[in-house]
Amino acid sequence: MKDLRVKASSQRPDWLGISALTRLGMIMAIGFLLSGCVTNMDAYNTAVVKSVIDRNQNIMATGYAVISVQKADTPAQQRILSIRASKLDAYRSLMEQVYGQYLDANTTVAQMVVQNDTFKARVQGVIYGAKLVSITPVGDDTYETSLTLSNDIVVDLRKLYLAVMSGPNHSLMGG
Repeated sequence: MKDLRVKASSQRPDWLGISALTRLGMIMAIGFLLSGCVTNMDAYNTAVVKSVIDRNQNIMATGYAVISVQKADTPAQQRILSIRASKLDAYRSLMEQVYGQYLDANTTVAQMVVQNDTFKARVQGVIYGAKLVSITPVGDDTYETSLTLSNDIVVDLRKLYLAVMSGPNHSLMGG
C-alpha cells in the first residue's frame, strides 16, 4: 500500500512556478517602469506649462480657424474672416486661463443605463493688454493666431474679477 501522506517541505512552494528571485526582479522592473512614468509625466507637465507661459512669465494662447468654412463671397474675405476667428479663439483661450471655465453637466440615468449625457462650457470675462505675437497660415486651410498677456495684467484682471464677484451686483458683463 502506498503512503498518501504529504511530506512537509522545508522550502516554500513557488508562486505559480515563479521563484522568489524572479518575483523580486519583476517587482523591481515594474517599479522602475512606473518611476519612468512619473518622470515622463513631470516632463509632460513642464512642456504644458512652457506652452502656456513664455520666457517672461507671460501667459500665451493660440487660436485656430479653418478658412474654407468661413461664409464669404471671395477667398480673400474667407481668409480675413479666418484670421479674425482665430484671433477670437486665442482670446477665448486667454480668458479660460485667466478666469477658468464654467461647466454645466447633465447626466440622465434610467434603469441603471445612461440615457443622456451632456455638458456645456462657458467662459466669460474681460481681457485687455494682450499682445499679438503672430498670425500664421497652417497648412492650406487654417490660420493660427498667438497672443500673450503679461502676468501683471493677469493679476489685475483676477483682482478685478474677484472684486466684481464679491460685490452686491455680482454679474460681470451683465450676463
